Amino acid sequence: MARRLCASGLTLCLVACARGEQPAERAIEIVVPTETATLDPRYSTRSLDIKVTRLVHAGLTGLNPDTLLPVPLVASSWHRPDALTVHVELKPNLRFHSGRPLHAADVCATLDALNDPALASPHRAVVRAFASCGVESARALTLKLSAPRASLLTDLEVPILRADQARSAPSPSGALDGLGPYRIARFVPGEVVLEPAQTGLLPRPAHSAVVRSVRDENARALRLLAGRSDIAPNAVSAALWPALEGHEGLSLVSRRGANVTYLLMQNDRDPFSAQRVRHAVARAIDRKRIILHLLGGRAELASSIFPPGHWSNPDVPLPVPYDPAAARAVLTGLRPITLLTSTERARVTIARAIAQMLEDAGLEVRVITLDLGILLARLDSGDFDLASLQMPELTEPNLLKWFFHPSAVPGEGQEGRNRARYRNPKAAELLDRAAVASSTEQRRALYGELAQLMATDLPVVPLWHEEQVALVSARACKFSLSAEGRWLALAGL
Repeated sequence: MARRLCASGLTLCLVACARGEQPAERAIEIVVPTETATLDPRYSTRSLDIKVTRLVHAGLTGLNPDTLLPVPLVASSWHRPDALTVHVELKPNLRFHSGRPLHAADVCATLDALNDPALASPHRAVVRAFASCGVESARALTLKLSAPRASLLTDLEVPILRADQARSAPSPSGALDGLGPYRIARFVPGEVVLEPAQTGLLPRPAHSAVVRSVRDENARALRLLAGRSDIAPNAVSAALWPALEGHEGLSLVSRRGANVTYLLMQNDRDPFSAQRVRHAVARAIDRKRIILHLLGGRAELASSIFPPGHWSNPDVPLPVPYDPAAARAVLTGLRPITLLTSTERARVTIARAIAQMLEDAGLEVRVITLDLGILLARLDSGDFDLASLQMPELTEPNLLKWFFHPSAVPGEGQEGRNRARYRNPKAAELLDRAAVASSTEQRRALYGELAQLMATDLPVVPLWHEEQVALVSARACKFSLSAEGRWLALAGL
């Protein structure tokens, strides 16, 4: 459940919400530390891009904000007569933002386009299991799979486009017809303006919204204090919470998050090709101290990649314990290494804390900060030793194939982002079997074996699962984040 702390601003928060005081002269502003790369849902993969595009577009299914299990969205129902067939019924009277009625042919055209190698959509890995999509009527369609796929219903979360736009040229500005509660009114560097859609899947939002990119954390905090921004989702570090919470009606809302922060290690490169070195790195990091002092206590110690509370979370041993003496016996005398991180101040602070702990254990570390795009390119090329990363939306565990399957190493001919260069064939077997297992119980057992295997191999060091935390103004005090940090609650303000 979400936690909501209004401190001295509680009265203002409750009064504003009770009266429905939402000044019409200003849009609800969301302030974030990064900029959008693309608002074309066919190509959006970064966390911010997905959050924005899911306000504009909708898929056949959505995700329950608490359990993250698939729920009907554009679809009203589905029926699976066998492992390779699913019949889908669409909700009646749905219209795109342009006013054009939704037809089952739009769904099939979208899935076919995403599955076309010529479109080069990163979501092809999700939809290529669909061998065919047949239109039965304006509101009914039948999907045939090429092989059993356990994550089928979660895969159907991909946004639906109009048939005549599904294969159109890339549109980074997001000029595509959608079914979500907002439409894009303007997109310029650092600012996305969203206006309520007259048509769409959900009731029309009461207010416009602005997603504003502000790189400097102090500047984000000042915008909140000045009443110019209303929502800062995971955008202000714990060090500033006491100075902001309760001032000018600001309150802090939080909930358990379906994410994992981890230390990525280049398993193909010495010294991290040695298992004992990877375990020594884990023993050198005092994760509890970082959680307490740098994350305000709003994170859970990770025992595996799987987030707590998720249906797939296996019962695995406790993480490698903090043992700097044991770490020092292994790490002393190794070559100096680099630790890559993003330019976000809170992440830099955490990276420096980790580097200092590793140096205390005998390993010389240099922290290098990079813009996100450059950072990811370095990781894909394998040009790194260590990197601090977060998997922000671990909604479907089949996603782990993208990050840890031996066939998913970047640049080796397959799709994926196995940046750790983890190559255990047993991991490949477990991931492949879980992807086609017929029951949740079977999948959970297979992921449990995978978690045990990775706890031994330790290709990455799972650090913690951060809570989803947002600072909100009084006029946005009913806002809440979902477990994966998405913003659909914005439409209900």
